[in-house]
Amino acid sequence: MSETAAVDKLISARWVLPMTNDGTVLDNHSIAITSNRITDICPTETARQKYQAQETLDLGNQLLMPGLINAHGHAAMTLLRGLGNDLPLMEWLEDHIWPAEGRFVDEEFVSDGTQLAIAEMLRTGTTCFSDMYFFPETVAETAQNHGIRVQACFPVLDFPTNWGSGPEDYFQKGLALHDRVRNSNLVTIAFGPHAPYTNSDEPLKRTATLAEQVDLPIQIHLHETAGEVQDSIQNHGLRPTRRLAELGLMSPRTQCVHMTQVDEHDLNLLKETGAHVLHCPEANMKLASGACPIQMLMDAGVNVALGTDGAASNNNLDMFGEMQSAALLGKLSSMDAGAAKAIDILRMATINGACAMGIDDRVGSLEPGKQADIIAVDLGDILAQPVYDPVPHLVYNTNGRQVTHSWVAGEPRLIQGELQRMDLHGLRERVQRWQIAINEADQH
Repeated sequence: MSETAAVDKLISARWVLPMTNDGTVLDNHSIAITSNRITDICPTETARQKYQAQETLDLGNQLLMPGLINAHGHAAMTLLRGLGNDLPLMEWLEDHIWPAEGRFVDEEFVSDGTQLAIAEMLRTGTTCFSDMYFFPETVAETAQNHGIRVQACFPVLDFPTNWGSGPEDYFQKGLALHDRVRNSNLVTIAFGPHAPYTNSDEPLKRTATLAEQVDLPIQIHLHETAGEVQDSIQNHGLRPTRRLAELGLMSPRTQCVHMTQVDEHDLNLLKETGAHVLHCPEANMKLASGACPIQMLMDAGVNVALGTDGAASNNNLDMFGEMQSAALLGKLSSMDAGAAKAIDILRMATINGACAMGIDDRVGSLEPGKQADIIAVDLGDILAQPVYDPVPHLVYNTNGRQVTHSWVAGEPRLIQGELQRMDLHGLRERVQRWQIAINEADQH
C-alpha cells in the first residue's frame, strides 16, 4: 500500500467547478489544500487513498467553485444603501449622494461602511472585491483585518475632497499606500481616476505615466451614460475613449467601468489597447444609464468582468443576483436568447475579474498552485431541485444565501453560513447610528 501525503485540508463535494478552459464540472471530487494553496483536485475516492489531511470536510450535495470577484464597487457606500431611490444619475448624485458624502465621509464612515460591505460579500460568496473610494488606506486595512482580498483604487479628481486637496495629494497618498502594502498577500493597489468628466488632461496623463512606472492597474468610470459621451464631444471634440487613448490611458492595465455606450470606434479601441470592461448591470438598470453590450465585446475578444457597483445604486452586493441580471439583460439588449451564456457570465464573475486586476496567476480558478479562494454553494435545497446542469443553475436559480462556506487563501471566512471574524452585533449598532444621522441630514 502506497504512503499517503500530508495536506492541511481535504474538502469534498458532489460537484467541483474549477472554471478552467471549457467550464467542465467535476463529479464527486475533492480539493486538497496545503497552507494557502491548492495542492490537488481529484476524485474523492482517489483523494481518500492519496492524502492524509489534518481537517476533512464532506459537503455532500454541494458545489465547490472559485470565490466570486466583485470587480467594481464603492464598499463604504453601503451605508448609503437606499438613499435617493428612483432618481436619474445626476439628480441622485447632486441632491443626495454628494451632499451626504461631503458631510459624513471620514475614516470612521469608511471603516464601518466597508465592514458592512465585507459582511455582505463574504456571506454571499465574494472573496475578492475592487473598491474605488476615499480613504483607501482604511479600506485596505479593513479588508486585511477581515481576511478578504481587495484591489483598493485610490481616487484621483481635479478638486479637493474629504480625503485630499487635489491630484498631487491623491497621487502621493496612493503611492505611499502602495509602498506600505506591497508585500500583502490580500491587498493590491490601483489608480482610480474617477471619470473623464472629473479629471482634466494633466492628471489623466500623469496617471498613465505613473501607472506604467510602478506597474499598477487603472480603474475609471467610462461611458456610463449617453450624456457623458455627448458632453465630451462638445467639450473636447472627442468621445471619452478616444480622449483617454490620446492621453495614454488606454492599455491592458486599464479597467473601464460601465461602458453602456459602445460604437465601432470604441470597440476597436478596446480591442487594440487590451483594456478591460467592468460590467455593472443592476446599477445601470436602476439608474437607467444603459446596457453594456457584453456579447459584442466578448465576441470581439474584449475581457469583460462583473461588478455590483455600490449598494447605494444597486441596492445589494450579491454577485449571484448580479450574474442573473447580467445574463438576462445581455439576452434582452441583444435580442438573442443565445447571448450571455451562463458559463460566460460565470467567467465574468471569476477568472475574468482576476484577469482585469492582474491577479489571475493567483486566483479566479481552482487549479493546483493557485491560492485557495473557494466557496461552497448548497444545491441540495428543495427550492433548487431538480439540478440538471449546475452551470446554468448557478446563474439562473441561485442566490447568495445558498453559499455555506468560503475560504480566502485557505483560511475559513464562512462556515455553515456563519461569518468567522466579525462582530455583527456591534456593527449593527454602528450602522443604525449612521442611518439616523444620514437620514436626518438628507431630509433637510
